[in-house]
Amino acid sequence: MPTLQVRDVPEHIYRALAEQAERERRSLAQQTVAVLARGLNLETDAKARRKKVLDAVQSADHAAYGALPDPVKMIREDRKR
Repeated sequence: MPTLQVRDVPEHIYRALAEQAERERRSLAQQTVAVLARGLNLETDAKARRKKVLDAVQSADHAAYGALPDPVKMIREDRKR
């Protein structure tokens, strides 16, 4: 995951961010990412993101890809090697 370093943050912004982080039980870095994501109108909730991906997978046209292989069979074949 990329790293971002921000220098010369005004004291009042830093304090407000630190207070928000404490209220929401997040680290300063986690709160910074959440604030940036909100400001950019991006999804920050991991559960919502996962649900969106699962919904897309479930609604996909699997017929276009053929039948999915049986994972149990694949594991057994792999163990035999």
